[in-house]
Amino acid sequence: MLEVLFEDEELVVINKPAGLLVHKTALAYGEEENALIQLRDQIGSWVASVHRLDRATSGCLLFAKNEQVLPKLQGMFMERRIQKTYHCLVRGIPSEKQGLIDHPLQSERSGKLQEAQSKFKVLAEIEKPFNSTGRYPTSRYSLLEIELLTGRTHQIRRHLAHIRHYILGDRKHGDNKQNHYFETHFGLENLLLHAWKLRFEHPISGKLLSVACALPPHFQHIVEKLGWNLAEINSACASSPTFDLL
Repeated sequence: MLEVLFEDEELVVINKPAGLLVHKTALAYGEEENALIQLRDQIGSWVASVHRLDRATSGCLLFAKNEQVLPKLQGMFMERRIQKTYHCLVRGIPSEKQGLIDHPLQSERSGKLQEAQSKFKVLAEIEKPFNSTGRYPTSRYSLLEIELLTGRTHQIRRHLAHIRHYILGDRKHGDNKQNHYFETHFGLENLLLHAWKLRFEHPISGKLLSVACALPPHFQHIVEKLGWNLAEINSACASSPTFDLL
């Protein structure tokens, strides 16, 4: 059963598990399991996804519950009035504790460059006495908070690869040596990217909504294996100042 984080007459936010498709796609032809169908059957209502998360990404996912509110929510995404904040675990420690990645990305459909911007801040960092890549005697990692200012395909994964702070478990844009080490030593099977929070004004009532969900078990497992105090990490995630709404 899907975890429902918020629901009213107009919309619903769920905590999407890693590995679950948002809806049917041509790339996964024949697969019937997806969040849209599961949610529709679970709550007994028509639903439509307002945005998408990569299959490998867990966390907050917004659905409209009627055809009248759907274009309003879609318009809010296009106008950047819905704030999307993520947490991820990456290789290395950024030299700046917060900043903006402003790096255009090539559209995977048209091939054209599109503007792409992501804010980041470091929530926690650690250095471990093991060699995960064969190059250095120690390995360093960071827990980052990311806010998407644009919504390009695989934007966070591609932006962090651009600055060489690859997300652990990212098989397409990540560091294969790191991934192999974590699979072998810690049993990592999932991408460590989690859609932590959605923050926006309700399209009907105008009330400010802030919906968040905790790190999933597979993410927490790696946090503990790296030696971080899980309670402190969860506290850092929950208490982190929210980026200002646009």
